Amino acid sequence: MATLYHFPFCANSRFIRLVLAEMGMEPVLLEEKPWERRDDFLLINPAGSTPVMLEQSGLVIPGAGIIAEYLDETRGLGLSGRRMMPEGTADRVEVRRLLEWFLVKFESEVTGYLVTEKIAKRFMSMAEGGGPPDMHAIRAARTNVRYHLKYIGYLIARRRWIAGDHLTYADLAAAAHLSCVDYLGDVPWDEDETARDWYARVKSRPSFRSLLADRVPGMAPAAHYADLDF
Repeated sequence: MATLYHFPFCANSRFIRLVLAEMGMEPVLLEEKPWERRDDFLLINPAGSTPVMLEQSGLVIPGAGIIAEYLDETRGLGLSGRRMMPEGTADRVEVRRLLEWFLVKFESEVTGYLVTEKIAKRFMSMAEGGGPPDMHAIRAARTNVRYHLKYIGYLIARRRWIAGDHLTYADLAAAAHLSCVDYLGDVPWDEDETARDWYARVKSRPSFRSLLADRVPGMAPAAHYADLDF
């Protein structure tokens, strides 16, 4: 059985949790607070970031993109019609392009700011970077999420799913990031109905249930967070 080191509101960790659930895998989940920089965790992943997957064989696979590629290479062929990386070269390029968009660009422009300022800092010591949230960073993220939402709406208006006709890693990555922002009530869903309807489809999948059950101690989610028909 595989082990996944994750932080519940690390969006890239949430992406891998969705991937594993879609593949029918139930890993051992070990919560890791990256800002603590535990020596034992740094021995596994010197970068100190989540997610990290540890196979029963002892193989360490660090980083969401690397884990996704690894899982497709080792389990993808056995998924038949449920494989989340397409077979065509051009289609695979498009999925990888959008993975980069959400795992890196969306993370650096939206999720990273909001999760750090509104969630992580609540549990950090001053030495670890804790303290009051930076409202400039929060305002920047709230501005940035609007054009990302419009881009998702643009893609879905032309395709059944974000990268094409089938559910792929791209949908799970986008939904994982939006789920963190949605917990905080910072997604302006009324600005793009197409994007909202797509998110409702992904959110309704069984793989999403564990994410919707996550809670930040002392911080309730937005009222519609776990509502499948919002």
